[in-house]
Parts: sequence; structure tokens; C-alpha cells
Amino acid sequence: VHLVESGGGLVQPGGSLRLSCAASGVIFAIDTWAWYRQAQEHERELIATISRGGSTEYADSVKRRFTISRDDAKNTVYLQMDSLNPEDTAVYSCNADVYPTSRSSAIHYRGQGTQVTVSS
Repeated sequence: VHLVESGGGLVQPGGSLRLSCAASGVIFAIDTWAWYRQAQEHERELIATISRGGSTEYADSVKRRFTISRDDAKNTVYLQMDSLNPEDTAVYSCNADVYPTSRSSAIHYRGQGTQVTVSS
């Protein structure tokens, strides 16, 4: 299974970006999706998760500004990021717990990441 993020780039403070992460390969179902980010000289930070049932959780640093959503028909997760500020600059990566078959346990995968830079 491969996870490929897209949608990163350069945006001005106060702007918005929408990240996507598509999973491909042998997939029966995806349980929980998660978005992480890592800024230079900072620890990797879990910022948003969405369960198979659609329940979401957010880090305090992004709450009320970021929205995670999923499209199970496309095996894709999204991260809508609004009111961006320079402190949001980081590499954003998606993670997924994937069931290859209906009888297997979930396997954790991680994408390579996409750079988001917030600067004027």
C-alpha cells in the first residue's frame, strides 16, 4: 500500500490549503486516518485523526482552523487548512491503518509528506 500526499505549497498568512492523501494497493478497508506534521527542529506532531465511523479529533494547535475528512470510495483523506499562520509551516504527512483483507489485522502505513510553507 502506498500513501501519496498532494496539495502542499506556499501560501500567505491567513490563507487556506487543502491537502489530499490517496491510498493505493491491496486495500479491503481503511480504519483510522491521521495527519501529522513536523516543522524544522520540532518533534513530529499528531494534528488530526478520523475514524472509520467519521469521528474526528484535533490537536489544540489546529482546532477550529483545520478540518479532516475522508472519502472511503476513493481511499482518500483530506485536510482543509484555514487561517494559516507561519507556525503552521511544516512537512505534513498522512498515516493510515489499512486492512488488506476482511480477515487480516490492520497494517500501519505512512506517506512521504508534502511541504506547507506559510509566508508573506
